[in-house]
Amino acid sequence: MKILVVGGGGREHTIIWKIAQSPKVDKIYAAPGNGGISELAECVDIKATDIPAMVAFAKKEQIDLVMVAPDDPLVLGMVDAMEQEGIRAFGPRANAAIIEGSKVFSKDLMKKYKIPTAAYEVFEDSNEAIAYVKKGSFPTVIKAEGLALGKGVIIAQNEEEAVDAIREIMEDKKFGESGNRVVIEEFLTGPEVSVLAFTDGKTVRPMVSAQDHKRALDHDQGLNTGGMGTFSPSRLYTKQMEEECMENIFLPTIRAMAQEGRAFKGVLYFGLMMTPNGVKVIEYNARFGDPETQVVLPRLESDLVEIMEAVVDERLDEVEIKWADNAAVCVVLASGGYPQKYQTGYEIEGLDNVDDFLIFHAGTKKQDGKFLTAGGRVLGVTAVAENLDAAIKKAYEGVSKITFTDIHYRKDIGIK
Repeated sequence: MKILVVGGGGREHTIIWKIAQSPKVDKIYAAPGNGGISELAECVDIKATDIPAMVAFAKKEQIDLVMVAPDDPLVLGMVDAMEQEGIRAFGPRANAAIIEGSKVFSKDLMKKYKIPTAAYEVFEDSNEAIAYVKKGSFPTVIKAEGLALGKGVIIAQNEEEAVDAIREIMEDKKFGESGNRVVIEEFLTGPEVSVLAFTDGKTVRPMVSAQDHKRALDHDQGLNTGGMGTFSPSRLYTKQMEEECMENIFLPTIRAMAQEGRAFKGVLYFGLMMTPNGVKVIEYNARFGDPETQVVLPRLESDLVEIMEAVVDERLDEVEIKWADNAAVCVVLASGGYPQKYQTGYEIEGLDNVDDFLIFHAGTKKQDGKFLTAGGRVLGVTAVAENLDAAIKKAYEGVSKITFTDIHYRKDIGIK
């Protein structure tokens, strides 16, 4: 088989690393890929959102399966475009990817089908939104409606922060068109857990649980990022909780999407919060999470390509999915200043002496045989061990071997 993976971050590197283990695969292409991915796949210089160029490449190379990994091309309809040309593609069609592309859609879906989530209101006018928060209680959660690279959610601790957030999103257009509407939600409390699930539109197969650390600094301080590290399994997500989520959240969501004529096929990410009133949905993503993928896929014992084909063919119920009884921890090495201003182009040293670890490249490029930093999140150092404490210790051993100018990482990943 020839497989094309769309995207070029740490998530895509992990997916390609796992795909490469399948005996079914002869050749992997990545578009656009990155420095680390170039060791496993042939990188093609096509932007992840360039649907016509991606379809043309897949046709020319007679690709057997296209794996669309990032949110933008999914929401823009890349899977639809591939299917129209007779190319098999893994991921939801645009009418299902809207579950991530529009927070208003996902909140309304949950309300309609009684899937537990935070109470909310939607606003198209900034003055109305400001008037609403002035009458409300704090903290409160303010979300740009559309995609915002995981940064479009602001937890306002007081009226001033709430007003500033609304103005930034709706008037200053900090997240572009994603801020045309805002969702203002009640603030829920409790630990968060991420559960990704394979689904073919009918059957749901949850993966092992994970928890990620979004804030830039230790002890969950600093700005929200795309994720500074993650671990699997969650220490808090019990078998009983999994059964509760299957009954109240996972299956109802898949059935709701089918009922709406938007059958969801691919990976659906459930961002969950364990509140005093039961587990509630914080958000949905229409794809593998980043950096959750970097700890979930290393624990998968089954052939990922077989699972992906079963999803595409709507026969997921026929496939057995096996997970290892172990733990994984990923520490993200970022550029100093991330998620705001940062410099790139620095040489990364120490990658030759990390054989016991999985190093997933997020923002790197390869130049003259050397790896250079090329993004905010640079590398994910993943360690797998028999339990979480051992995996944490091992991951930080890996981190200590790698250096580049202005390296920044959290020292408390896995300790939640």
